[in-house]
Amino acid sequence: MIDKDFVGAKTNTRYCDVEAGRLRLFAVATGEDDPVYLDEKAAIAAGHPALPAPPTFMFCLGMIHPAEKNAIEHMVDSIGEVLHGEQGFEYFKMIYAGDRIAITTTTVAIDEKKGGHEVVRQVTEAINQHGELCAKAYSSIVIPNRG
Repeated sequence: MIDKDFVGAKTNTRYCDVEAGRLRLFAVATGEDDPVYLDEKAAIAAGHPALPAPPTFMFCLGMIHPAEKNAIEHMVDSIGEVLHGEQGFEYFKMIYAGDRIAITTTTVAIDEKKGGHEVVRQVTEAINQHGELCAKAYSSIVIPNRG
């Protein structure tokens, strides 16, 4: 059973420099074909100050810069036990190449489900170098019954 003391726990804040090359690679990997996400000139012509991050790029920020404390890896015996249950995003400001993004993840709930499964619900906030909230990522991680 996951320790309920993790509810309300935050990871350490990680800082991520958003690089144009990484944005292009992500766009290609996800099948994005809009030139705004692939070509800086097209992005600027469309009114952006730089290459914008594709919509789900924020998910990668936490993987590129893993937390040192209070992440899902610290709640379970083996990360191989977990299943990705659900993912959602809420956007407030665009993330662009050249931004420095601070991300922090908070565990907001740990629910026990029928059959002994547990679901860890987390919210990750991405704040740019100007202190502006850019996005929130909502995730549900399922830990199957280990009994």
